[in-house]
Amino acid sequence: MIDWLSGVAFTAFGAGTTRAEVLGFATGLVNVALLVRRHILNWPLGILNVLLLMLVFFSAGLYADAGLQIVYVVLGAYGWWAWLYGGASRTPLTVRGTTRAEWLGLAVAGVLLTAGLWLFLDRLTGSTVPLADALTTALSLLATYGQTRKLVENWWLWIAADLIYIPLYAYKDLWLTAVLYLAFLLLCVLGLRAWRSAARSRPAVPA
Repeated sequence: MIDWLSGVAFTAFGAGTTRAEVLGFATGLVNVALLVRRHILNWPLGILNVLLLMLVFFSAGLYADAGLQIVYVVLGAYGWWAWLYGGASRTPLTVRGTTRAEWLGLAVAGVLLTAGLWLFLDRLTGSTVPLADALTTALSLLATYGQTRKLVENWWLWIAADLIYIPLYAYKDLWLTAVLYLAFLLLCVLGLRAWRSAARSRPAVPA
């Protein structure tokens, strides 16, 4: 199965595009579209998507991104549970804004994650883009945490990550994935608007 997924489906811009990248493209788009609509099925589909992208990123030498997908599987399982039972008195979560304390915690975690991953990738792996790989990994983890708690501002973190991911994947000749993240960027803007509207119309119950 891995050999089949790693096989070239077609060539774009002079670089081969694997079946795993094609399937990652399709499942990724559907996953984010479901997330914009706050549909619970975004979580199982997201787990499938990150398993496909894990193979794509490892083959391209984006080791932090590949390892990040393992964390995403765990966060996907947690997010699935949290959306169902993570609110007050084990009720479904509602959309809400990020508190100052949460922003402070996210900022500290982001700096520590970026610095630690940068040092690790630069000194202990063959990553050709250690800083960009570390920064996007940190932003993605923080955004996913916000997503699991239905925090509106998770979309801002995804937007920041996508603005780095798009040129990074183009640089690594992952053209279809770069196009996918461009689509993600547009969906993030829609998601931000939709979740802001949901937060205003249905005030959140503290978790």
